This record gives sequence, structure tokens and C-alpha cells, in this order.
Amino acid sequence: MKRALFLSLLLLLVGAPAQAQQSELTLERLFSSSEFASEQFGPARWLEDGSGYTTVEASESSAGGQDIVRYEPATGKREVMVSAANLIPSGSSSPLSIEDYSWSPDGNKAVIFTNSKRVWRDNTRGDYWILDRKTKRLQQIGAFATPSSLMFAKIAPDGKKVSYVSENNIYVEVLADGAVTQLTHDGSRTTINGTTDWVNEEEFYLRDAFRWSPDSKKIAYWQLDAEGIGEFLMINNTDSIYSYVIPVQYPKAGTTNSAMRIGVVSAEGGKTTWVVDNDDHRNHYLPRMDWANNSDELIIQHMNRLQNTNEVRIANAATGQAQTLMTDRNDAWLETVDNLMWTADSKHFTWISESDGWRHAYLVDRASGKMVLITDGEYDILSIERIDMAGGWLYFIGSFDDAGQRYLYRVPIKGGAPQRLTPTSQAGWNSYQVSADAKWAIHSHSSFETPTTINLVSLPDHKIVNKLVGNERLNAKLGALTLGESSFFRLDVGDGLELDGWIIKPSHFDPSKQYPVLFFVYGEPWNQTVVDRFGGNQMLWHHMIAEQGYLVISIDNRGTPAPRGNAWRKSIYGNIGTIASIDQAAALKKISTWPYVDSSRIGIWGWSGGGSMTLNMMFRYPELYHVGMSVAPVPDQRLYDTIYQERYMGLPQENVDGYRQGSPLTHAENLKGDLLIVHGTGDDNVHYQGAPSASSTN
Repeated sequence: MKRALFLSLLLLLVGAPAQAQQSELTLERLFSSSEFASEQFGPARWLEDGSGYTTVEASESSAGGQDIVRYEPATGKREVMVSAANLIPSGSSSPLSIEDYSWSPDGNKAVIFTNSKRVWRDNTRGDYWILDRKTKRLQQIGAFATPSSLMFAKIAPDGKKVSYVSENNIYVEVLADGAVTQLTHDGSRTTINGTTDWVNEEEFYLRDAFRWSPDSKKIAYWQLDAEGIGEFLMINNTDSIYSYVIPVQYPKAGTTNSAMRIGVVSAEGGKTTWVVDNDDHRNHYLPRMDWANNSDELIIQHMNRLQNTNEVRIANAATGQAQTLMTDRNDAWLETVDNLMWTADSKHFTWISESDGWRHAYLVDRASGKMVLITDGEYDILSIERIDMAGGWLYFIGSFDDAGQRYLYRVPIKGGAPQRLTPTSQAGWNSYQVSADAKWAIHSHSSFETPTTINLVSLPDHKIVNKLVGNERLNAKLGALTLGESSFFRLDVGDGLELDGWIIKPSHFDPSKQYPVLFFVYGEPWNQTVVDRFGGNQMLWHHMIAEQGYLVISIDNRGTPAPRGNAWRKSIYGNIGTIASIDQAAALKKISTWPYVDSSRIGIWGWSGGGSMTLNMMFRYPELYHVGMSVAPVPDQRLYDTIYQERYMGLPQENVDGYRQGSPLTHAENLKGDLLIVHGTGDDNVHYQGAPSASSTN
């Protein structure tokens, strides 16, 4: 019977019959069409002066294209701030396609990003144009550069200049006359200014790596020295009749990292002042930096290579001298703080720490470094959304009762009981863009099988002011499908450990019968699978499998980034793959006692970390799992990158047994079932390198 399940998975990969009813799902409907695509909105931006928000809409003008439109929250008044008719370059008959946009601080100039190209994960290279709304002048900046080569263009706070990166160098251009000043001159493949290397982009999301000073006179930037980083060679066999090699500088666990430092340079050009740092630049990280709410100092997050110590340093922009203001530590690892916000008087900033066992918000005194707890209690916050000094509130995302859901709360800055603002009728996954004055928010809501709705709401009463996205067409499409029941559950696997899960059943489910089970797994610290959020085509794909006569189940083991406390998340430190496998197997043993589960027909599949977990379960528990589909796995943890793998496992030189025991390849000889490995040779993140070794085990 396990062979039948394996062949069924292959059939699903190859395709289903073309002639299908509207109530039936097929691969063609899911992946060869946009039939189940969600309605799009945005990108939306709150204006800095608090007067409203802007978004991109299809233009109703004869020019076609897109307009950037402003809305007043209170009245709903609509104003076209940038018309597509004003975005037609000289010599062209078509307006620019708006892939992204930003505003000058005064709102008079729009920066349009277009004609982009992908750099690893995101399209971060492209062309930039600036429209002066008063004069209607449209100018391309960086016209000297190769097309689609500019990165991260942003207007100075005074609105007179724009800065950008091209070919790993930083430039400033005067908007009035187009005069260009090159600020750095040493940019190359290995000397990287104003952006970062592969691993910092991938794991710290550090891409835009320079910052204007508030007075528009200086730019602070990161510089990376990637000389000596190991190169992984990907072979492209598909784009021409001859294959060619694509080298990627990729530091694997335990190997040499790029050296990283931060400097300050005048916007007029000249010598860079480097922040003084006596550490080994190849064995620390500087994942976050910005101006310290003034034009004289920088605030820098300085992490050691093990990522268990984060020093917040204040650096003098003129001298480069730096001092440590405060230090956060953890026995396992720390996350970067992405929600650092300053109070209006610049005397305090927000911080997130797990130092008391929960992920809490603090106010840090700028002068002394003293941390004052804001969110006190046995609950985690996930992000700080807004600090409202005038009203005395801090707004944050959290979930106190269900680890798979997300809600908006607020708490007095001076401390006190949190108030949930998201209505109980909006159970599921909620995200917010909160206005600067905390009076309004663009609220997105979805649940496991309910598509996203987006509304403009007032705060704190959370009343809907304007409906922005309803997804009526998608809801109608879903309503026409024949889908089985889905539900969430919490599973007691013994010793006081409870694991969250979901299950999808076929529409023809009969509790008196037994069904084979397909587990969908991830299991690593980067992500959760058991979330009450609309799953899109992947969720529908699982429903399609269920309709073939299967149960589809997913379980979150210990170590996933759920809001269940520091002990839950960090319990797997140094044992990636091992503890997660124990939990997944314990869950299966409990589930196998359910009367409608056929424990002799158990399959499992996952992607990336889930691909690795699939291998682990097939190799470690061959008596429990009979069929597996592993997509883009890491069979040997030494093959993955420094920042991710060392964060959770330490250095391979210092945790030899942990790396060996946690790697699926160590246990491959135990395989008994049918295993399908799917891996692309062009994967720059999880390399195909490990796939042949894992494949050869069967």
C-alpha cells in the first residue's frame, strides 16, 4: 500500500485529468492559471504628516498605466497625487510601470522604481525616476549607469538630493541639475558598499545598507569585504546548448565570513570615517544600524558570531568612537530587533528581549542603558507596530491563547494590562499598518480557508471606515469547490508536552473507515506550519490530495517560532533535527491511535527545512513513515550557511556531535520506505550538492 501512496504522489506531480468539474481541484487550475489568485492592494504608504495614506491603482486616464492615489482616512476623500499621464518619459508613449514607490519627506516628490531585476530573493535592482509633483518634471536618476542596475534610491530629508547604489558603490545626485557625486570608489565583486553579500541578505534581510542623516549632510553605510569567501559553483544546463558555471560567494557553516564595518561619509564626498571596532570583523555581525534620532550619532546592533550576545552601541559620526550602551544575552541565540522606535523626546527607544523567559517590550533609557519592562506577563509579543507618546500607548502584535493566530494589542507605555483591539469576530491572522498618530490602520485579516480582507479601521475602537479588499471573486470560486473539513487541534504527546496541529479530511470522510495520512512538515526555528492564515494554493493542493482519499496533517514541534515562550523556542539549541524528529514521531504515534487512521500507510513531505525533516523522519523512524517527498533538503548541516546554521547549532568545530546527529545523512542507512527527492540545480540557497548523497541511500 505504501507503493500506491508513492505512485499517487507522483501522479499528483505529473498532473490530473484535464476534464474536471468546477467543484474539483486539478493541478492545472491551481498552478497553470490565476483562477485562485487573491485580489491585490497597494503598496500602501502612510504619509509622514499623518494626512492620509497612498496606494497604487489602475489609472482611468487615456494613458493607462497606474496612478498613485491619496486617501483621507476620516472623510474618504480621494486625490490623484501622481497621474500615469505624468509618468511618460520623453520619447515614450507608455507610462512607467510602478513596481514600488516612496515619497520625499515633504510629499512633493515621488520616487518610482521600475524595470527591476532579481538579486537572489528579491527584485532589488532596477531603474529609478523622480516626479516633482509641483513642476511635473520627470527625471531618471543614475542615467549614467547600466539599465536596471540602481539599488535603494531614496531622497534626502531636505528633498534636494537622492542617493543610490550602483555596482557596489554609493552615489549622490543633486535633483536640481543632475550633478552626480560618487561617494565610494572601491566597489567591486568583493568590496561591497551600501548593500550586502548573499548570506546577510538571505538571513538578516540586510539589503538596503546605507542611511541618510536627518540633516541631509552625511550618509552612514555598511561595507563588506568578501575576499576569501568560499565560492559555490552552480552549473546552468538549461539556458544554452553549452552549460556554464555561476559562482556564488557562500560561506558554509564554520567557514570564513565577510568582514563587516560601518562608516560615515559626507554627502559632498570625501574620506569615510569608520566606526572604531576592535573585534575580528569576520567573526561578528552588524545586522542593524541607523542614526540615533539625530545627525551626530549612530545606533548599532553588534552581534557576536554565535549570535547569543547583542551589544547596542552608540557611535560618534565625526570621530567613529563607539561605546556600548546596553547588552542583551541568551543561552541559545538572539534575534535582531527590527522594531526599535524612538520616543518623541529622543530620550528612550523600544527594545524587545527574552531575558525574563518571554518576548517582551522594554523602554531603554538613552543616557544610562537601563531597561524598563512595558509588557509584563507570561505572553510573547511578536512585533512593535507603533509607539504613541501623545496617548501613552505601545501597540504590538501577539497571541496569548493560540500560537497560530495573530492580534493587535496595546499596552500603556508606563506598564499595565494589555488591551486586545482586534475584535473576536476577526479570529485568525491579523496584520496592521498603523498610522503615525495611531488613529488609523490598514488591517489585513484571513484565516486558514478564508481569503484576505483588507479594511481601513479607526483605532482604538477598530471600526471599519473603508473596505479596501473583499476578495469576493475568490470566495465565490472557493465556495464552488467540494472541499472536506479542516480543523486545528492540540495533541498531548506525554511528559506535559502539547503540540499544535491541523488536519484536512476528504469531503467523503467516513469515520468508520481508515485512511492513509500525508504529513506536511517544516519543523525548524525559521517558520511555523500550524497557522490560522489563508494558505492559498498550497492549502488547496492539500485539499486536492485529501480528495484522493487521504488525511493531510501538519504538526509544529518544539523549536518553531511560536509565541509559546523562550523555553519552547530555544529548547532545540544545538540539536536541530534531533528534538524536532522526536516530537514529530511522538505526534504520529498518538495520531496512529485514532480509529480512522491507517498507520500502515504514512507519508510525509516538506520543502527546505521541511525537506530535511522529511529525510530525518524517513531515516530515523523507518518503521513509522513509509513514503516521503523531500524538496530541496539539507542532508548535511555543514553544507548550509554560517548565519542560519550557526545561530541554532553553534560552530561545527565546537558541536561536532550535534551537527553529525542532526544531519539526516548520518541516519540514511536505515531507510526502508519509498523516498522521492526533488531538487533544482539552480538553487542558490539550499544547494543541490547534498541531494545526490541523500538519493544514493535508496
